[in-house]
Amino acid sequence: MVKYFRSSWDQVFAAFWQRYPNPYSKHVLTEDTVHWEETPDQNLLSRRLLTKTNRMPRWAERLFPANVAHSVYILEDSIVDPQNQTMTTFTWNINHARLMVVKERCVYCVNSDNSGWTEIRREAWVSSSLFGVSRAIQEFGLARFKSNVTKTMKGFEYILAKLQGEAPSRTLVETAKEAKEKAKETALAATEKAKDLANKAATKQQQQQQQQQQQQLV
Repeated sequence: MVKYFRSSWDQVFAAFWQRYPNPYSKHVLTEDTVHWEETPDQNLLSRRLLTKTNRMPRWAERLFPANVAHSVYILEDSIVDPQNQTMTTFTWNINHARLMVVKERCVYCVNSDNSGWTEIRREAWVSSSLFGVSRAIQEFGLARFKSNVTKTMKGFEYILAKLQGEAPSRTLVETAKEAKEKAKETALAATEKAKDLANKAATKQQQQQQQQQQQQLV
């Protein structure tokens, strides 16, 4: 999976270390740097510990006790080569490994066609050791991974815009989605109001018919 940022490698590198929190990372609870060093060849090595929410599918919750931790701990190793302008990250979860292990490798580098853009090459591996349901869990993990990648990219773009002094704005898709939701709410409200008026009219008509029938009997 290859993605692009219309920002320089230096800008993306700076945003990487400041990407949390952002409006799209509410599932990220904590981040802590546990190791940092500079190698003799001036590369930067780091290890961070991230805590994220871990919402399981309903069918998987039946396989685990109710008191099982609903957070996942993730290690993130990074290697930064400032001379060649590359950064490689490798992440994997260290708990819930029996249920599912998700490993991800990302390479951030200057785009070969446009030096002002940054290219991200992303790979992921999902595995499970649960007998009988491993395939279903792998499919679930892959779908969640793709969803999280979308959130990650949006969050990155938000931080980049903020660092560049631009007011992070909603995308056209998000604006259209909000307008659609408001239109839906308005339509539902109008429908409910119409039903209420129709019910009142029907009740009134029924009362009038009953009164007419009573008058005819008299």
